[in-house]
Amino acid sequence: MNKQRCGWCEGDSLYEEYHDKEWGVPVKDDATLFEFLILETFQAGLSWITVLKKRENFRKAFDNFDYRKIAKYDQDKVDELLDNPGIIRNKLKVNATISNARAFMEIQKEFGSFSSYIWGFVDGKPIKNKLQNYKEGPATTPLSDAISKDLKKRGFKFVGSTVIYAQMQATGMVNDHEVSCFRYDEV
Repeated sequence: MNKQRCGWCEGDSLYEEYHDKEWGVPVKDDATLFEFLILETFQAGLSWITVLKKRENFRKAFDNFDYRKIAKYDQDKVDELLDNPGIIRNKLKVNATISNARAFMEIQKEFGSFSSYIWGFVDGKPIKNKLQNYKEGPATTPLSDAISKDLKKRGFKFVGSTVIYAQMQATGMVNDHEVSCFRYDEV
């Protein structure tokens, strides 16, 4: 039996696996939220499949997305990352990842966890949209605008509204599965 999926992922096995197992599943774990924040930051201006194909390389290069370690990266580590052909080698994004790790920990201190902070914007519950076709979905919303603005105020970089909305979709803060998709009711 063929499963009905969102149109954006059909035809690519890596995309389909990501869609079927991760995309839109509510994430409350700080480590995973940080991982997606890194990946979405590097995705800015590129396609998600580009990042997804390099995800394991990112995992190895960025110490399994450990924000505590990343916050301590020095220039030698930055140079090493910029020499790594397995990741997207963008100096601004690499440096943003380091400063974002530090800002992430500041939010943890203030709110107890990054999860409490970010999920507080939706009162802890996913927003469930009713898209007939993924192309109807927005790239930004007033809520992603507000979150982006607050993160920037707290020192985050590469967290524009489009990046934040993609983060919200990936981590289940918003359910943008098409209503005909088998995952729509599951997440």
